[in-house]
Amino acid sequence: MSRHRYPQTEVDAVYRAIAERRDVRHFLPDPVDPALLQRLLHAAHLGPSVGFMQPWRFVRIASPTLRNDIHALVEQERVLTAQALGQREDEFMRLKVEGIRDCGEVIVVALMPDREPHIFGRRTLPEMDLASVACAIQNMWLAARAEGLGMGWVSLFDAAQLAQLLHMPAGAKPVAILCLGHVQEFYARPMLEQEGWAGRQQLDDLIFSDTWGQRQPR
Repeated sequence: MSRHRYPQTEVDAVYRAIAERRDVRHFLPDPVDPALLQRLLHAAHLGPSVGFMQPWRFVRIASPTLRNDIHALVEQERVLTAQALGQREDEFMRLKVEGIRDCGEVIVVALMPDREPHIFGRRTLPEMDLASVACAIQNMWLAARAEGLGMGWVSLFDAAQLAQLLHMPAGAKPVAILCLGHVQEFYARPMLEQEGWAGRQQLDDLIFSDTWGQRQPR
């Protein structure tokens, strides 16, 4: 056993947060304590980033009018997404896909502008800046679950329209609308699994040995 290992209770807490993290869409209207919000943003800021570029930027939406405008953008894309799904259109429209008007806090996470000069780790994989932002969001998600708050990642929006609405500089790109807040309860399973939209795949089907499609020896 590694001497760097945490005590078992702390290890268990990490795995529990991972297992019980949920993409939440149902919220209570209670406000989020500012000190708690700052802790969650700090957790995000501790995320790993390619070349230590720290490409994440956070926009806290404090204006009720702006929150409604963002909700309208999401609703516009929700309808277009439903239409693109064809036979599953009606099924999709019955799903609750966001909690923008219900949650305590709305945070828009964006990629910073002027990312091109950062080539460390990005020369052949420029999308690693997006991967870095995703890691920051996951940090925040797990910290929120440990703190007893729900969080949902909304990706149903036109990035250019949202960037314009928030007066982002050229080159900046919003990648997530985060709904954060108190909940009545957490879903026992991922909501889309509970609703029958999709199921979790078997891990063994996703792990290969040496070459693509080669199953691990048993």
